[in-house]
Amino acid sequence: MFEKILIANRGEIALRVLRACKEMGIKTVAVHSQIDRNLKHVRLADESVCIGPNPSPQSYLNIPAIISAMEVTDSVAVHPGYGFLAENADFAEQVQKSGFTFIGPDPDVIRMMGDKVSAIVAMKKAGVPTVPGSDGPLPTHDADTCHDIARRIGYPIIIKAAAGGGGRGMRVVHTEGSLMSSISITQNEAKNAFGDDTVYMEKFLQNPRHVEIQVLSDGQGNAIHLGDRDCSLQRRHQKVLEEAPAPGIPEDVRAATAHSCVQACIDIGYKGAGTFEFLYEDGRFYFIEMNTRVQVEHPVTEMVTGVDIIKEQIRVCAGQKLSIKQEDVVIRGHAFECRINAEDPNTFMPCPGTIKNYHAPGGLGVRVDSHLYSGYSVPPNYDSMIAKIITHADTRIEALDRMKNALEETIIDGIRTNIPLQQRLVRDAPFREGGVNIHYLEKKLEG
Repeated sequence: MFEKILIANRGEIALRVLRACKEMGIKTVAVHSQIDRNLKHVRLADESVCIGPNPSPQSYLNIPAIISAMEVTDSVAVHPGYGFLAENADFAEQVQKSGFTFIGPDPDVIRMMGDKVSAIVAMKKAGVPTVPGSDGPLPTHDADTCHDIARRIGYPIIIKAAAGGGGRGMRVVHTEGSLMSSISITQNEAKNAFGDDTVYMEKFLQNPRHVEIQVLSDGQGNAIHLGDRDCSLQRRHQKVLEEAPAPGIPEDVRAATAHSCVQACIDIGYKGAGTFEFLYEDGRFYFIEMNTRVQVEHPVTEMVTGVDIIKEQIRVCAGQKLSIKQEDVVIRGHAFECRINAEDPNTFMPCPGTIKNYHAPGGLGVRVDSHLYSGYSVPPNYDSMIAKIITHADTRIEALDRMKNALEETIIDGIRTNIPLQQRLVRDAPFREGGVNIHYLEKKLEG
């Protein structure tokens, strides 16, 4: 097992990783920007290193600084959390070349799954259901072929950047007349945003849900799934509230798709924790991408399975085999997660500032992942998420009611948060019935 792990992240996920390491008897190193010197995990880590000024490119995205911090602290591995460098194949490769262990899959696997085109090809080989599409990059210089592909798929279609993510680099096309101009615009956006203008085409699903499947794999021929999650409540492609398991999915469809994800992990030699993201519509799953890291919403899966995903991720990346088998995984009850952001609940503008008073909710089946404390100043430099409230109960409605109570108990004075929005959502009748699609929240906010 690793003797010392450097945590290359900040906020609640850095604290989550630190806690797992402490329970495993692993020493920790926290790296931080100048403004983050008072983060909770920085205070609790065995060692800390300032790696640069506040802007991310000069600190949390500064690969030489992070590797230097590993060298001076005698760290043996780095945990990237999520965001920042978590899915950066070049970072993983440089970590390995420097003689350290990257807690995640191998760089080649990150590259393959980070490119939407190669990922879809790999998933088709493994039997993972995919969206009808162009089966590779579009020959953008050949308008006739592009039109033929679009007709075969059937309008509406969506043009996507192969290197895209986070809702960027995509454009919906409803008519033949706008196809080539849409392809050109998407190419330009992709080139500017990702440095790669490769685009592909897929059928545009009009009212899907966003359902994802959590996997663990040791890269030694052993892989399991931990069930699914529904993440359909989104605003501008950003998740707001998640739950596990996904409601209203036929068990045979769920099981077959999960099994195909496990097989895909074995086929590609995947190592660590990962998530297969799907659109789900009319009883069918359609693969959209794989996240080669731990997800923000992993706690809901931990609550219904009892599996510590971070610990298992660390173990397999240390060379150990998975400690659990598929038959050991039992889904018990239901769980929800509300992302708490430092933002105006009406305008969604970020609201940094000092926390004057903080009280986290508690009680049976309530978990809070947060780096907040009274007196902490939320900086304006980074993502606005400051906490995750997770509830678990025997039934979906009980877990939802428990979340309603937990939100009412939460006190965060000094800044504005999106708690009022979350309170509206957990009381919302259609959401309480289950199965709302990915457009539901934005339409509700528009109304």
